[in-house]
Formats: sequence, C-alpha cells, structure tokens
Amino acid sequence: MSEDCIFCKIIAGEIPAKVVYESANVIAFLDIHPMAEGHTLVVSKEHYATLLDFPEDQLGPFFADLQKVAALLKEKLEADGFNILQNNFPAAGQGVDHFHYHILPRKEGDKVLRLPPVNNSITGDQLDEILEKLK
Repeated sequence: MSEDCIFCKIIAGEIPAKVVYESANVIAFLDIHPMAEGHTLVVSKEHYATLLDFPEDQLGPFFADLQKVAALLKEKLEADGFNILQNNFPAAGQGVDHFHYHILPRKEGDKVLRLPPVNNSITGDQLDEILEKLK
C-alpha cells in the first residue's frame, strides 16, 4: 500500500467508493468523473504503478476479474459494447499511479470517446526503421 495513493485508500476503506465488484485480486468501482454511464475502474488490490510493474503471474487472475466486470456492466446496463482502456505514465494520460483499467459501457450512437479515423500513411521504409528500433 502506498500512503499517498487514492486507490490504496479506497481499497483500505479510508475513502468511500461505489463498489460494483470485488475479489481477492481487484476492486471495481464507479468513476467519479465518468466518460459514459457506468464508467468503472478495475483496480489491482496490490499497489503497482504501471503495467510494467505488475507481476506476470498475476495477469491471468486480474484479467479474469476484468472480464467478469465487463460482462456485468454489459448485461446490467444493457450496453451494446464497451471500451477497455489502460494508461501508463503521465505522457499517456495516467492520472493515478496505481495499476488499473477503465471500462466504458457503450450504447449505439452515444457519441462517447470515438477514436478519429487516422489518415496517416507510412512507407515500407519507415515501417522498417521502426521495426529495426524494436529489435
């Protein structure tokens, strides 16, 4: 537990949250700044800052719980679909340094968070340059 972490405080019961699901591994609660009806955060009960810090052997149980929460939201809110988002580090939009996922239940035509169509094109040589950096 990190003393300054708001999610750790929620897990410890020091700060109230609207909990929709809880297991030994995660707690899932409604986001107080929702991007869609039922926007839910699925938070690891252990404090890890990012995906890169999260232990590989815990990924399976975490994702099993993430799947259960997504199914719950889709069914109970009669959603047509959902987005699952996860940000790592401030440059990518991570606001709380505690490993978590966002689930956004979606309805047809809801106008919530649509990735714009990308019209960028890239040459084969540029792809090769990127690939070389990754090797």
